[in-house]
Amino acid sequence: MHRVVVTGWGAVSPIGNDAAAYWSGLARAQSGLGAPTLAPVDQLVQKVVAEVKGFDPLKHFDDRQLAFMDRVAQLGVVAAREAIAQSGLTFADGLAERTATIIGTAVGGQTTQDENYRKLYKEGARRLPPFAIPRLMVNAASSQISMHCGLKGPAFTVASACASGTHAVGLAFHMVRSGAVACAVAGGAEASIAFGPLKVWEAMRIMAPDACRPFSIGRKGMVLGEGAAILVLEPRESAQARGADILGEIVGFGMSADAKDITNPDEGGMARAIEAALADARLAPDAIQYVNAHGTGTAANDETETRALKRVFGAHAQKLAISSTKSMIGHSLGGSGALELVATLLGMRESVAPPTIGYLGPDPACDLDYVPNAARPMRIDAALSNSFAFGGLNAVLAVRRFA
Repeated sequence: MHRVVVTGWGAVSPIGNDAAAYWSGLARAQSGLGAPTLAPVDQLVQKVVAEVKGFDPLKHFDDRQLAFMDRVAQLGVVAAREAIAQSGLTFADGLAERTATIIGTAVGGQTTQDENYRKLYKEGARRLPPFAIPRLMVNAASSQISMHCGLKGPAFTVASACASGTHAVGLAFHMVRSGAVACAVAGGAEASIAFGPLKVWEAMRIMAPDACRPFSIGRKGMVLGEGAAILVLEPRESAQARGADILGEIVGFGMSADAKDITNPDEGGMARAIEAALADARLAPDAIQYVNAHGTGTAANDETETRALKRVFGAHAQKLAISSTKSMIGHSLGGSGALELVATLLGMRESVAPPTIGYLGPDPACDLDYVPNAARPMRIDAALSNSFAFGGLNAVLAVRRFA
């Protein structure tokens, strides 16, 4: 069994279009929320989203490539290129054939789907573009990353709603740790800010009208986001042998299913996933200093996650620094877990806990330390990144400072 380290990461987010800009935004408590520009705001009740800003596809792809790529694949490929460039890997001497590409995506090419349904039902189009299927299929991001980056090993997509990115990295971690693959490029991507998807999210009545305020009194719901984050995972000995800069270590992965309700979260399911990650990592609960929470800003999620943390950590829960970076970047569904894992690793590397912004004060049901409104300098030796999805699908990653 190999120790698994991270040697590269890339991010495209609502607060920065590379990992350095993403971290700068997190550390400065920058909000990426604003009015939609990718959907007609006059026809929406939901007036606040978290879009990736200033992203020009033509800076990264030519016209022929873009004909086959929805926005979700574009964001994923750009993040993957950044991660691979930072890792310094070239995939020569057969490494490409032994490198996995595992990407979490909850809903696939929603922009393409929305555009084509509009043409079909509103405009009465009799024919649709021939490349719509390659653009909208849920595996498009993983397939495009494998092709653009020349990765020839196992390649597939994980679709487990809001836990997709965390499940993808966790499966990649298991494959590298066991020796099933020599390397993995893994993470999550999502781009579902379009008219149709926003309307169905409105119908659920869990969307915040103004801001995402996880764990805060007066929180009113989540804000839909978009983005991508990709990581390069390698065995420690391989990374050290080639003199790579090791950015952090993944040490545990836990999963569970609530088996209760399709939308309402369950404290027991959350707790089992956290406990499984700690057990896999061989970490005692009191070894954890920081938790990047799922923290959607909905009444049910935040209260339930708080109870789950108390169940697992007991008295130590009061000593945890807990934050929800969704307060800054919104909820990017299948991309969220990967973006949050990168935030966790960056916080560990920089000795800073990212904040939960928009926090107005403690809710009686959420009475832990949520790092309110400003980043906090602190040494982080071990941390968790939580993802708890619709359908009762839970995934938790444990990471630690590399030594």
